[in-house]
Amino acid sequence: MRMSELYTVGEKAEIGSYTFTEENIIRFATRYDPQRFHVDKEAAKDTLFGGLCASGWHTTAAWMRTFLAFWERQSAALAQKGLTSPNLGPSPGFQKLQWLRPVFVGDVVTYSVAFLSSRALASRPDWHLNAILCEGVNQNGDAVIRFESGVLEFD
Repeated sequence: MRMSELYTVGEKAEIGSYTFTEENIIRFATRYDPQRFHVDKEAAKDTLFGGLCASGWHTTAAWMRTFLAFWERQSAALAQKGLTSPNLGPSPGFQKLQWLRPVFVGDVVTYSVAFLSSRALASRPDWHLNAILCEGVNQNGDAVIRFESGVLEFD
């Protein structure tokens, strides 16, 4: 089964949610993006954000984590129906990454993915490149992240 057989163009699937706690914001940022508004809640008050907020890279990594869990559930559900899930590989990259609004302590971001297109690779016709739209909204329904990604698919 191919992604193009499983999803219709534009079909959006909710893939899961992630809660941004003070602890996980600081832990991620300390390691990967140690700017003061991500690692020090007192110093963050005097920035344009007005408080501790998650790194955009953290919101992006959380999308990936929820996608992997979603894909595992999807694959298991297809297997229960006797179907073989698409064999997805790595992403060759992404574009149009937008961090649309800050994610603060206590925010719950619900992530989604929408299938955009699929094409066979000229150099390897048994491989396909799928395009997907990846998004996240906070508990108020405000968009916080959006990007387009490619996903390789193998026979």
